[in-house]
Amino acid sequence: MSDYYNAFEMSPVPAPGPDTVPPDPFRGIYGMPAFVKIPTSDLAASTDFWIRGLGFFELFSIPGMLVHLRRWAFQDVLLVSAASVPEQPSAMSFSFAGVLSQVDSLAEACRALRPNSVDGPRDTPWNTRDVEVITPENARVVFTAAKPFDPASQEARNLAAIGITPPDLGPADNGEHA
Repeated sequence: MSDYYNAFEMSPVPAPGPDTVPPDPFRGIYGMPAFVKIPTSDLAASTDFWIRGLGFFELFSIPGMLVHLRRWAFQDVLLVSAASVPEQPSAMSFSFAGVLSQVDSLAEACRALRPNSVDGPRDTPWNTRDVEVITPENARVVFTAAKPFDPASQEARNLAAIGITPPDLGPADNGEHA
């Protein structure tokens, strides 16, 4: 499990911390390992909300048909033109990682564009700060940011109870033996 904490070294998601800054936008083209495809009946309005509210940028578009949006590397959304969108948000959601300093401002930006679209921000028992947004297409999007690890927290006690100690907190048996 300690590999989880070391994975931040390889990940486009920065390690949590009070001064963590988001990565620069990645404009390169890659084979997308995962992406979200969202139907919209108003491509221009949807694009505007995702850019000004949710912090995405337009990577490219096919006018009248599709807009490819991206936030960070591997955070890709395809807005596709459709005759209609669901009348109610789905119970299913999809999540995008962020940094802690972005969560509150993202919530404010979305509220300014669509006042009743935001739930949160709120802190979770798994040590993140999340905000849930219902987009103009009735997609349920969660932005989640890891909070700095507190060795005195309930999360630290939960991890210790199953024999896991994150790095920098002292020796423990993480299942790694010489």
